[in-house]
Amino acid sequence: MTSAILLTGGTGTLGRHVTPLLCAAGYKVRSLSRQARPDTDGVEYVVGDLLKDEGIEPAVAGAEVVLHLAGSAKGDDAATRNLARAAAHAGVRHLVCISVIGADKVPIGYFRAKLGAERAVADSGVPWTVLRAAQFHDLTLTAVRAMARLPLVPAPGGLRLQPVDARDVAARLVELAGGDPAGRVAGLAGPRVYTMADLTRGYLQARGKRRPMFPVRVPGGPGRAYRSGANLDLDADRGTRSWEDFLAERVR
Repeated sequence: MTSAILLTGGTGTLGRHVTPLLCAAGYKVRSLSRQARPDTDGVEYVVGDLLKDEGIEPAVAGAEVVLHLAGSAKGDDAATRNLARAAAHAGVRHLVCISVIGADKVPIGYFRAKLGAERAVADSGVPWTVLRAAQFHDLTLTAVRAMARLPLVPAPGGLRLQPVDARDVAARLVELAGGDPAGRVAGLAGPRVYTMADLTRGYLQARGKRRPMFPVRVPGGPGRAYRSGANLDLDADRGTRSWEDFLAERVR
């Protein structure tokens, strides 16, 4: 494998797992970053800003594959449109993008932006692949840890998650990047579905702590969407690492 690949979001939670896998697979990796970084063995860092549409065209030049992992709380749709336009101009042969399960069903700004990013990829004219994944264990841990600090821990009623390990998602994305463009492929979720109360109890148990919990109701459209399971994909492919496996590694 000697293909040149442009990676966005290479320094994030997912990108830190993807980068060494790409190098091990023999790719020439170019990683787009908003700040200058020294090149490392197998990785060339280039400066650019997707949302501001700065530095993207020279970053994409010469890349056969673009693997788009970069994301933020808002603006993913606009950032992806800028990247997709540059990829089309550069003649990229495969644009691979990570998205989120429920992008077309959950009425929250982040999900809407991810759906907009999917559409930008599909409309780019570049052969493409999109993988929707469930919430990462890392992000779930951040939320659960914050709630568990409270003397009374809220347990949002009806809210269920299929947290997935970022390493499982990384391996799948590298596999997809090396294959033919496939459109929107089967989603990827964790091995089990949990309520938020389950996830919080697991965290507290791993910490050897106890907290009283009380039910809360998530209001409005987002609450109805979560209670209906709009953020779940029970037909998704399943990762190998469970929430319990993750906690055993990360929580002391």
